[in-house]
Amino acid sequence: MSYSQTALDELEGGQLDAFKKSFKQALNNDSDDLLYSLAEELYSLGFSSYSETIYQQLSKKYPNDDGLKINLAELAIDADKDDQALNYLSQVSQQSPEYVRSLMVAADLYQTQGLFEISEQKLLEAQNLAPDEPVIEFAIAEFYFTTRHYRKAINNYLDLIKSGTLEMSSVNLVERLGVSYAEIGKFEQALGYLEQIKPVHMNSDVKFELAFTYFSLKNYQKAIETFEDLRDSDPQYSSLYPYLADSLVNQKRVDEALKVIQEGISIDQFNEKIWQKAGQIALMAGEDELSLHYLKKGQEIAPDDMEILTLLSDWYVSHQRHSDNLKLLEPILADHVFDAHLAYNLALSYQATGNVKKAAENYEIANHELADNPDFLKHAALFYRQTGEVDQERDYLKKYLALVPGDMEMASLYEEDL
Repeated sequence: MSYSQTALDELEGGQLDAFKKSFKQALNNDSDDLLYSLAEELYSLGFSSYSETIYQQLSKKYPNDDGLKINLAELAIDADKDDQALNYLSQVSQQSPEYVRSLMVAADLYQTQGLFEISEQKLLEAQNLAPDEPVIEFAIAEFYFTTRHYRKAINNYLDLIKSGTLEMSSVNLVERLGVSYAEIGKFEQALGYLEQIKPVHMNSDVKFELAFTYFSLKNYQKAIETFEDLRDSDPQYSSLYPYLADSLVNQKRVDEALKVIQEGISIDQFNEKIWQKAGQIALMAGEDELSLHYLKKGQEIAPDDMEILTLLSDWYVSHQRHSDNLKLLEPILADHVFDAHLAYNLALSYQATGNVKKAAENYEIANHELADNPDFLKHAALFYRQTGEVDQERDYLKKYLALVPGDMEMASLYEEDL
């Protein structure tokens, strides 16, 4: 038995001191082929430093072996020694049989550094040199998938699947293709692929994508079943709760939806979107004060989230709590943040609290984007009627009646001003 095999046996048996001794003997006595195999085995077992020792020794003996340089580069990358890795890779010339492999390793390195354009260039250069190599096409597909360029990823995954490759490096390509279609909003195509995946092969992310695809196609019953399956297998997957709750709402099961979103809160109290959805559903369930509590919690977590801010402002306006609404929104004004809907809410609250000047200012700001909103136009018309500004009143009434010609009460007001 070789020293290399003895060392591996000792390592497997947990005899570390004996392994270290046999490892040294292997370095001094075993053939280069045995040492190379030992290095690969040790790397797969997570003993990279010993692999590096072997590759360094072999590299001194075979200084022109580019494969050894690339192996050392990969070890350097694993150890976060990027400069050292680049140094090894730079020694591989374009004429080397190992050049394509060096490009692949370099692409991985640049991607980990966030240099995505350079990483893509390396991958495309490798593909240009070896256009029929499926490993390269797979690497490009995975690059586009992880960088969220799903349309590009789809083309590569489709090419691989058409060639008969359904799995590579333990990655299910049908799953990747289905997820990619879902991410770009092509839900019918996504469903065709995602439904092909056997349940035993579905991880939490794929279950979520399948459920989300059913949700997006308005197949709420299937969405509920799949989200519930995900909840049962992985209750900590907090992103599912708002969508499961929404699916239940669409099935007119509001009370169940409220319980689900409250369950989501117990799972993840720092997810503002769960608090937001809880606020919306509590309002639907007639739990107005609970709705306010949930929306305020969401706003505490994410004070710059405009959706939550708008929902909270709407709550204050609809419940005639105009002072609270002004307290909420006036700091936004100070930061010169423009939003037509919030300006409309400010106008209503300033009007209700007797600040005519600021109410008028905000009605005019909101008018830039809400000129086709009947509720806004009606409120603005009545505001200007109250302040005696007939021209502005008639202008808003005219726009309103063009949208709601059957409102006889507002039509009669318009006729009065002729």
